[in-house]
Amino acid sequence: MIYILPVFAVLISFVFVYLTKPKSQKSIKLLLAFSGAFLLALTCFELLPEVYQSSKPKTVSFFILSGILLQIILESFSKGAEHGHLHHRSKNNSFPLILFLSLAIHALVEGLPISGENNIIYGILIHKLPVATVLSIFLLNSNLKIGYTLLFISLFAFMTPLGSLLATESSFIAFYSIELSALAIGVFFHISTVVLFESAQGHSFNLQKLIVILIGFGLAYFI
Repeated sequence: MIYILPVFAVLISFVFVYLTKPKSQKSIKLLLAFSGAFLLALTCFELLPEVYQSSKPKTVSFFILSGILLQIILESFSKGAEHGHLHHRSKNNSFPLILFLSLAIHALVEGLPISGENNIIYGILIHKLPVATVLSIFLLNSNLKIGYTLLFISLFAFMTPLGSLLATESSFIAFYSIELSALAIGVFFHISTVVLFESAQGHSFNLQKLIVILIGFGLAYFI
């Protein structure tokens, strides 16, 4: 059941957007700030100690840096969808294959470190809610056919559980589980820090965002 939770997070977000058609994204920005802080803290508390205890520190650090680079490359195609900021608009009604592939790889990597032995699933769930919401708003406001939109959301929803399934069922992936978890850590580091930096518009002090960030850190510590 724990592996299928990301599917519900994406689908619930899509249904919410489809039914309510939200106009303001202020609450989404606060949720993004919270999700970034929560995911960053859970990564530090849960995944970092695990990978550094299980392998050579230099090897782990190499894969963490590789994860950061991987996410930078993916975002050159997705235009920031992974952290809730789509900076482009679809100009035709064809399936956005490049956007989907970049998001699919990101979601697949997200699923690799999920297990019953850590709580990173909760950070991924909270991360997916605002991202899926912004993605749903983009898709529903684009020129895409509704069939393509539903296909996109459905496939995207199942990518993270697919990553978790591969991590548990594939002997090859299981053999490199520490390295792949480190790769996911790099992705999480990039995503969460970008979300936190972007949530501070104009680098001005925002008490609401500071509070939700502190709540995210605190909740991750005590979970």
